[in-house]
Amino acid sequence: MVLPLKDIRVIDLTTVAMGPLASQWLGDFGADVIKIEAPGGDSTRQTGPSIEGGMAAMFLSANRNKRSVVLDLTQPAAREALTRLIDGADVFMHNVRPQKLAKLGLEPERLIERNPRLVYAGLHGFGEAGPYGGHPAYDDIIQGLSGCADLMRRQTGEPQYFPTITADKTTGLIAAMAILAALTGRAASGRGSIVEVPMFECMAGFNLVEHLYGCLFSPPRGDMGYPRVLSRHRRPYRTRDGYICMLPYTDAHWHAFFTEAGAVEHATDPRFATMTARTTNIDDLYALVARLVARHSSSYWLAACERIGVPASPVLSLDEVINDPHLGAVGFFSTLHDTQLGDLCMPGVPVLFDRQRPPITVPPRLGQHSAEVLGELGLGEAEVQSLVGTPDSLGSVGV
Repeated sequence: MVLPLKDIRVIDLTTVAMGPLASQWLGDFGADVIKIEAPGGDSTRQTGPSIEGGMAAMFLSANRNKRSVVLDLTQPAAREALTRLIDGADVFMHNVRPQKLAKLGLEPERLIERNPRLVYAGLHGFGEAGPYGGHPAYDDIIQGLSGCADLMRRQTGEPQYFPTITADKTTGLIAAMAILAALTGRAASGRGSIVEVPMFECMAGFNLVEHLYGCLFSPPRGDMGYPRVLSRHRRPYRTRDGYICMLPYTDAHWHAFFTEAGAVEHATDPRFATMTARTTNIDDLYALVARLVARHSSSYWLAACERIGVPASPVLSLDEVINDPHLGAVGFFSTLHDTQLGDLCMPGVPVLFDRQRPPITVPPRLGQHSAEVLGELGLGEAEVQSLVGTPDSLGSVGV
């Protein structure tokens, strides 16, 4: 199949999670993503279970559909090779802290002067114009600053992180989207652009979609925080023999649910009769629903909800997700075979192009494509070897 980004080349100097996830999206959509790594490799190559050194689970999850080139950027010749690669690229993306850019010769103005069509994407913890600009940041830090931990406090009584790297994954998606937007703009103008993607700002915007709430107005017309999703009762409902997820949402849904539950009188209760009233009295509503759902089994409620048109689902464990029949039917998971790693079960690209799922490849070994890619610059084997350094000569240049 021909993918939308088949003629786009991306030079990717990002490490850890946010940036690699962003470039993985571009690779999934057909771009030639060249991952530039220090001699020691991306730190995630050592994160999680592994069969082969440098090919740990976290690296495998964020670096498919890429090629790996090792460059020891402490060497001027390696920095020049990187610059030459960027000269021939459509996108350069990095998560190097701003104060290190000049030392590496990666200032955006310099690179765009050499390659006016370049989309230059800096993925940072914070916007460079603010007082936090240049500070280091990881997912936990951004979750704390952007309100994630406070949302958990409001619901559970104590600050906690979301049990997923939500800041990395969300910002990675936004970064991929912003780069695609810049490429679209370039198609019209013929010129590249500088794209800044700060984690803090991305996650603040992400959380405030619903939680700015009453403070969206000036003067405020209520507190911050969307009551429905902050309710301590918002959780899967316990049934007589397990749990289900269920969400009556419209007035018609609630009337149908209360009728099915043998409690039709609640459909006309002023506290629950309208969307506004339900939101105001959400704790009382969820507590009532919990009592009603507990009277019957999970299978009863799943069948009843399908019959009356109320959205509902079972609660799947992570182990059950990978065996879900729907995901199996649509061919979401791929089994990739590698001679050293054996079979790898990997989630596929979630979107289809012309009703086909894009293919995926095994993430690259460290420096697997150094000779191939640098050879395109006219460098011989000895020159390539001199640029890659040794594993202990340089750690990550990142965040």
